Amino acid sequence: MNYRHAFHAGNFADCMKHALLVWLLRALAAKEKPFRVLDTHAGIGRYDLGTASEAERTGEWRRGIGRLLGVEDGPLADYVALVRAAGAPEYYPGSPALVASLLRPQDHLLACELHPDDHATLRAAFRRDAQVSVHHRDGWEALKALTPFPEKRGLVLVDPPFEQEGEFERLAQGIALVSHRFRGAIQACWYPLKHRAPVRAFHTALQDAGLRDLVAAEIWLREPTDPQRLNGCGLLVANPPWKFEAEGGAILAALLDKLGDDEPGQGWAMTRVAAE
Repeated sequence: MNYRHAFHAGNFADCMKHALLVWLLRALAAKEKPFRVLDTHAGIGRYDLGTASEAERTGEWRRGIGRLLGVEDGPLADYVALVRAAGAPEYYPGSPALVASLLRPQDHLLACELHPDDHATLRAAFRRDAQVSVHHRDGWEALKALTPFPEKRGLVLVDPPFEQEGEFERLAQGIALVSHRFRGAIQACWYPLKHRAPVRAFHTALQDAGLRDLVAAEIWLREPTDPQRLNGCGLLVANPPWKFEAEGGAILAALLDKLGDDEPGQGWAMTRVAAE
């Protein structure tokens, strides 16, 4: 309950997560059939990047989306155009705002936020949008309560703050739960990359659970050896759409080119954690 994403909005981790999220949503929209999105840790929807904001106090956005706003073509162009349309550099759209901007008339977003103040802000932001339902509930509980979707297709975005012990274990359990309840769902699950051991254990837990068709997209700005520092991040994708590994890899390479500072060990990887 103490974590507030406003301090980190628009940082490199947001850029990575949201650029891949936009690609996944475009892939879903390639078919006319309706889809639904569940955002389990939705935040407030839009973040102020101005001089008096939490984001400006940390300055993380300047080393993230601040470096991308001039992009006009290539793998990042679609994502960056959506961010500019949402008000950057004055404001940065969180995942609910990005998802809502890509919904077609037949699609729907379920946005869950537990923090009472953030929930109130999020509800106010979408109070006139009939395609967005805002829930004041725990995101982990929502995985069971709100799946499977009546549309039989869609995306589950799980973006926990990783401020408590056991988040990797909860994430693995959540992925397994949705995989058994809603086999066809695309799942996109964010995690921090501080050092390698917890991530290896997370991937192993998914394999030991017998899950199939899992890909981990990762980017790191420096060798991930300091457990006290956010050196990189990953997005574990279950049931990735066709071409995700190739085109998602191009997104990661373009991000590292713009956001990396040539620190020792920087890199990116698209890793198949479990076969189809």
